Amino acid sequence: MSLEDALLAWCQQETRSGRRLVIGLNGPVGAGKSTLARCLQQRFAAADLQLAVASIDDAYLPWQQRLEAMAGNPYGVNRVPPGSHDPAALLAGIRPWRSGATQQLELPRFDKTLRDGQGDRVAPWCGAADVLLLEGWMLGCRPLPELQLSSSAVEDMQLDLSPAELIWLQRCNHALKAYEQLWQELDQLLVLWPSDWRWPRRWRLQAEARQRRGGGGWMPAAELDRMVKATLRSLPPVLYQRPVLAGANGVRVLDSRRRCVWEGSGTAALERWAQPCSVSSSATG
Repeated sequence: MSLEDALLAWCQQETRSGRRLVIGLNGPVGAGKSTLARCLQQRFAAADLQLAVASIDDAYLPWQQRLEAMAGNPYGVNRVPPGSHDPAALLAGIRPWRSGATQQLELPRFDKTLRDGQGDRVAPWCGAADVLLLEGWMLGCRPLPELQLSSSAVEDMQLDLSPAELIWLQRCNHALKAYEQLWQELDQLLVLWPSDWRWPRRWRLQAEARQRRGGGGWMPAAELDRMVKATLRSLPPVLYQRPVLAGANGVRVLDSRRRCVWEGSGTAALERWAQPCSVSSSATG
């Protein structure tokens, strides 16, 4: 049974009793989270279930607050890392919907085309839903003890971070505390896992090229590199993504062309596929 089939069957069983579910989808940039979400929406609709989809990025802070929160980061980005979001904005819609206090699910929305491509909040989405799929590259990532992020500990792991990047990593680790209540709402967690962590940059470049050919908004290569690097170094995968993988209900391992080469439980994936995750310059361009 495929990951999609297993998820649909479980949701059908759980929603019969009136439960409203939140499914998390974690995956690096360019891994195909949006594509999988659209596929799931079609399958759920065919089964007479309404699947709403939101991204953690829909809950970015308003413009000025976001600039202040991201000030001083070594990557020159004003969104993406932990601390650039407002998890409470998602919780404010999810909790009353799950409790049955309201029939409508209200979700924040973010338009990346505003402010010359820097993006800003727009009017929220509101509608009926049986299940919510919440996706994002840092879904489920939790803060680590400070001792694991000391300069000596990071050096021992050969993470190859500059002093400024280490300070930023420690800041991002602290910022993750604000997301924990949102992660607690997840009933299941799915993970798209690259069998080589050099590939997310390539995937994101390919996605930008498709957007450019299609006449959509696109990002210059230098800016794209900064954004991808911000995801891989603000929360190095070996520290933050492997624990997410271990606890995942379902995992799909991807090759360089984003084709599924294996899928199964998080525990089995960790045993078979979780090789050391490099965040060195060779992996980030």
